[in-house]
Amino acid sequence: MSRPADRCPGVFSAHPAADGHLARIRLPGGLITSSQLQALVGVADDFGDAHLELTSRGNLQLRGISDLDGAAERIVDAGLIPTPSHERVRNLQLSALTGRRGGLLDARQILDDLDVGLRADPGLAHLPARFLFGIDDGRGDIVGEAPDAGLLAIDGGTLEVVVGGVRTGRTTTVDQAAQTLLAVAHAFLADRTDEWRVEDLAGHPAIDEFLDSLATAPPHRLPLPPTEPLVGWLDQDDGLVALGAVVAHGRMSSRIAEFLAAIERDIYFTPRKEIVVVDLSEGMADTVLRVLAPMGLIFDASSPWTRVSACAGSPGCDKSRADVRGDLELLLSTPDVELTAREHWVGCERGCGSPHGHHTRVEATDDGYVRQQI
Repeated sequence: MSRPADRCPGVFSAHPAADGHLARIRLPGGLITSSQLQALVGVADDFGDAHLELTSRGNLQLRGISDLDGAAERIVDAGLIPTPSHERVRNLQLSALTGRRGGLLDARQILDDLDVGLRADPGLAHLPARFLFGIDDGRGDIVGEAPDAGLLAIDGGTLEVVVGGVRTGRTTTVDQAAQTLLAVAHAFLADRTDEWRVEDLAGHPAIDEFLDSLATAPPHRLPLPPTEPLVGWLDQDDGLVALGAVVAHGRMSSRIAEFLAAIERDIYFTPRKEIVVVDLSEGMADTVLRVLAPMGLIFDASSPWTRVSACAGSPGCDKSRADVRGDLELLLSTPDVELTAREHWVGCERGCGSPHGHHTRVEATDDGYVRQQI
């Protein structure tokens, strides 16, 4: 049986929701510049619902869009879609603090090379919009997201290839890293019929043949995925400061986003819906905390909002059986409620926005909420 069409939204293929069209903007590595963020503030205010939503892949999306053409034109003008033909396949994750704090190597150039190579390859425009690339600098944060074509640094010059979230025991070098990922993507296209992810394949002979051509990895330990959120004051290795924050439901008002853009520093969005502002002086970091914490950015790593998330729910989605965001807020406002493990609340069985890895899914049914370990 063939799969239904891949309806994963983009900017030129927005999703019609109950509250208007939804457009998703891919951000390679989760990175956005201050000028690009300011441009999206204008799009959200002029054409959307005046909010920007973080996704579980470190991207941004806008809801309630009334003028798709007008919004798309502004987004393109901001430099956020340099190659329209490849818009939906730029699903590239990167360790957010690579080159600034920890990690075995600085993986930023690998990401840049991968993005350029991907966009220059006409054949890879046919990748499914759910196919995920990931580059982990050795700390374990991105390999834990199960990339279809991924790399895990094992020392300062060598990376193990990860396919479908599984370590392969094969390696590549920093210089060949981007080309290795592109080759895995081509092999996936050769193996697939209508599958969206590597894990959906019944077999992958083309991928296996390519892996056999690579060097064997020396024995090494797989890093455990970080358990602490990237939230709060984060000292960089160069003496500057990064600030990490979350916001309720991963949904920030355009006013908060405008203030973030005014800092004039790069910002990274992570798969855990963290917002990381980098390269701040201590004085700038103090000012950001004083201004943005009262506005709704949460810089407290112990906040339950670092561990809970939810789909759009009602009334934004007509498939939802409940106002899951409202119900989650009500729970968190109840005295003595403690959430110690990761939870994701959803309004139906589709489970939109679910995080990768172990968590509790709290699903709305006609008879109330049901909890399930994922």
